[in-house]
Amino acid sequence: MMDTALWLSVLAILGLLGLSFFFSGSETALTAASRARMHQLAKNGSKRAGLVERLTAERERLIGAILLGNNIVNILASTLAASVLISIFGEAGIAYATIVMTALVVVFSEVLPKTLALMRPDGFAMIVAPVIRVVVMVFAPVTGAVQLLVNSILKLFGLDADKASAISGHEELRGTVDFLHSEGEVVKGDRDMLGGVLDLSELEVSDVMVHRTRMLTLDADMPPEELVGAILDSPFTRVPLYKDTQDNIIGVVHAKDLLRAIQKADGDIAKVNPARIAYKPWFVPDTTSVQAQLNAFLKRKSHFALVVDEYGEVQGLVTLEDILEEIVGDIADEHDIGMQGLTKQADGSYIVDGTLPIRDLNRALDWNLPDEEATTIAGLIIHEAKLIPEQGQQFTFHNLRFKVLRKTHNRVTQLRVFPVDTKAG
Repeated sequence: MMDTALWLSVLAILGLLGLSFFFSGSETALTAASRARMHQLAKNGSKRAGLVERLTAERERLIGAILLGNNIVNILASTLAASVLISIFGEAGIAYATIVMTALVVVFSEVLPKTLALMRPDGFAMIVAPVIRVVVMVFAPVTGAVQLLVNSILKLFGLDADKASAISGHEELRGTVDFLHSEGEVVKGDRDMLGGVLDLSELEVSDVMVHRTRMLTLDADMPPEELVGAILDSPFTRVPLYKDTQDNIIGVVHAKDLLRAIQKADGDIAKVNPARIAYKPWFVPDTTSVQAQLNAFLKRKSHFALVVDEYGEVQGLVTLEDILEEIVGDIADEHDIGMQGLTKQADGSYIVDGTLPIRDLNRALDWNLPDEEATTIAGLIIHEAKLIPEQGQQFTFHNLRFKVLRKTHNRVTQLRVFPVDTKAG
């Protein structure tokens, strides 16, 4: 009779350890399962994936139920083990029970199930989800009371679990891609492309526009031959025309429309008036988000807009290509000469045009210069130095040294940039 009770107790201990295995593995699998993967599978008709989605949506309730079940079976298994070993070894059985159960719980009820769950979290989660749903429903009153008690204790210390801020989806996605890039699973180009997509809603057109100092604008009152020649000689498809002052843009000439007009005039350029075939310019505020501007380009089926500030002054121009380059990087065609304004030197330093956007520099060289307070590298120098630097001055910040090579009036036009451990030439 004693032997039967002993073996039943041993079998009960093994069964409880099996339940502990199940709870530990389920906790790891359900917390590590990919939410995006479960959402996609659920959309494709997987009922188990949908169940995993619903369970993980109430994470506190899920974890509370699993931890409650796991602690119950572990404590019960340890109590039975102590009882069995005390009946065999007397009081020394308590020490033996502690050693044996610690080893069994750590190896078979913690490390092993969690390792297996981490190997295949999605599949493991979908397998255990139906049973865990029952566990959550059974323990719901207890876990609810426990959570209420925990929240009350936290509030005594000035903490509110309901107001805890969670990481945004954009930040989580960006962090995941950066991590996978550091692990070698995502190439730099793909990381930059996805980062560009995520940045669209955070950027304004003033961050990606071509500044007015780099715009090509032509006087509409130029002689027709000169004006047509200047338009055809330019590398741009669309050229703004101004009258009297460069701020007074009266139209934009498309090279294709100009060629059609020349053809209709039988090649007589003197009969062509570019100002008459120019279309009405489209002005957009410099505070427009890049995402909104992209949508506007697609809606209007237009690729070109002039950017104005709050006073209506032209600040630059933005094209559909400028926005696409924020996603895919520099788009070069047969008229482009690669990335202008950046030249690598033999000593590892770079000669940088002051008007080069910080975002382009970061993307090209995989740097991490801040672009919140300034758009161009020259603007960053002025912002960090808190002054307009003189030619020859050097500054060190963000692990880089900047030397002003050229300055025109109050504009920094050329810089040399090199790591702080490289000597300036």
